[in-house]
Amino acid sequence: MQIVLEEEPGRREVQVTIRCGRADGQVQKLLALLRTLDEKITGQRDGQTYLLEIEEVLYMDTVDKKTFLYTAEGVFETPLRLYELEERLGPYDFFRASKSAVVNFGAIQSLRPDLGGRLRLTLRNGEAVYVSRQYAQGLKKRLGL
Repeated sequence: MQIVLEEEPGRREVQVTIRCGRADGQVQKLLALLRTLDEKITGQRDGQTYLLEIEEVLYMDTVDKKTFLYTAEGVFETPLRLYELEERLGPYDFFRASKSAVVNFGAIQSLRPDLGGRLRLTLRNGEAVYVSRQYAQGLKKRLGL
């Protein structure tokens, strides 16, 4: 891959052009990563609404019919349902880990097998999230395990 940076004084907006022979998996992943830089999601905490960068979200889960976003800075509530977040963030490397959790694949630091065919993920903030047996096989396949 060849990377070229051209600075244009006076230009107000960044323009990214990708030239390729074929838009293969690597190019699609690059596009998804670039899109995350512009994508934001809102979360509420202490009566205030915050704009969160998608890559900051480590995982999301549902507890008592409420959906929460977890970042290194804390926990934020969102009015969106988990399936809505999964649909919206799927292209940005998020995956379903259980019926009540969606995880940012890029936030995984390590993983290990757990009881009952589950996987225990350790995220970059040290927090553990479990992948249920139902979804563990898909993650293993994605990792080539």
